[in-house]
Amino acid sequence: MSSHASAPVPAASRLSPALKGRVRVPGDKSVSHRALIFGTLAVGETHITGLLEGEDVLNTGRACAALGATVERLGEGEWRVNGVGVGGLTEPAGPLDFGNAGTGSRLMMGMVAGNPITVTFDGDASLRRRPMRRILDPLEKMGVQVIEAAEGGRLPLTLKGPRELVPITYESPVASAQIKSAVLLAGLGAPGETVLIEAEASRDHTERMLTHFGAQVSVEPYGAHGRKVTLKGRPELKPAPIHVPADPSSAAFPIVAALIVPGSEIVVEGVMTNPLRTGLFITLKEMGAEIAYENARVEGGENVADIRVKYSGRLRAVEVPPERAPSMIDEYPVLAVAAAFAEGTTRMRGLSELRVKESDRLLAVSKGLDAAGVVNRIEGDDLLVEGAGSAAGGGTVETHMDHRIAMSFLVLGLATAKPLNVDDVSFIATSFPSFLPLMRGMGAVIEAAL
Repeated sequence: MSSHASAPVPAASRLSPALKGRVRVPGDKSVSHRALIFGTLAVGETHITGLLEGEDVLNTGRACAALGATVERLGEGEWRVNGVGVGGLTEPAGPLDFGNAGTGSRLMMGMVAGNPITVTFDGDASLRRRPMRRILDPLEKMGVQVIEAAEGGRLPLTLKGPRELVPITYESPVASAQIKSAVLLAGLGAPGETVLIEAEASRDHTERMLTHFGAQVSVEPYGAHGRKVTLKGRPELKPAPIHVPADPSSAAFPIVAALIVPGSEIVVEGVMTNPLRTGLFITLKEMGAEIAYENARVEGGENVADIRVKYSGRLRAVEVPPERAPSMIDEYPVLAVAAAFAEGTTRMRGLSELRVKESDRLLAVSKGLDAAGVVNRIEGDDLLVEGAGSAAGGGTVETHMDHRIAMSFLVLGLATAKPLNVDDVSFIATSFPSFLPLMRGMGAVIEAAL
């Protein structure tokens, strides 16, 4: 089945000396998935550099190849995709196994919708628990048939695309780039215009990449914080080179580590600073963190900068507003780590989406903080973390097969009085395969059987 059925790999992090150095984290996961998908939907050869070569993205690449594209690795982070065009996918010989990749599986449900083929989607135990009904609802309105699905519309599930897809106007029930992207990718195969409305703006990599590949997309404000995206269907997408910027969600780990380990100063190079992805950096600055953008530039249609971070002494507790959640949804676990070293009680509001990630991240973060001796509580969909300025450590954190929980608490352990144990770090490879060597290269003390 999945590559993640191996035995758990425990690890421990401990009080570390000052972290130093210039590092580059892997390519952005969201952009990497989309680069392979849009390369498949273009006619001709797309050249990709900086691709994240984590398991999640590699599974998307395998799925694209199973649907008829030629996907080749040319060197480290350098890939070539020969695409088959919108509506040109072929029926795969067997199920598509996405491993742990929620993004890959959900986006590709939209991708296959505009093709009259039958496709089965599957994944590991973690992915099989994640809700897919939110993707299936709009696709069914467009004419896609759900032939078979596990209870609650979960994986494994089988979709059959119609001969003629119906364009729709769809108001997303939650701010989710995955829902938006699935609808827009399906809309490529529909005649006329497909419209997606969201009350809170989610990350916009799909809209940017649609434009990059030659589709007609318009984006308008909607309400106080939302957007209305209109896509003209059935374009011929033209191959376009893509350089994948460094992932801000991955950069979050060395950045928070440098903020909490005394004497640290690091630079994280080439990080995407798309304003719909920088909620964590904004929040950390509000907490008093010394974070500066250097050498700001645009690469492949995305804002990029080198980020310099210095140990900032005692951070200040803040209240994080719920409307910021879409711009930092993956970063709340590591923000909770920073909050453990802040003066006062940090309140993170409106975290319902954390309950449907690789794990119930809200509960997993709370229990992890408990194991580290950090006082915290959940009130409704809010997480409150009392920053004592130092955390005891000494416990064992359950990761629940979640890469971001594992990395967040390894970071926490770098500044705790006693070592902090993490029950399994094998899943880190899904998004950040170089995490351990990168952190150790800066001076972090992390022990693992890897």
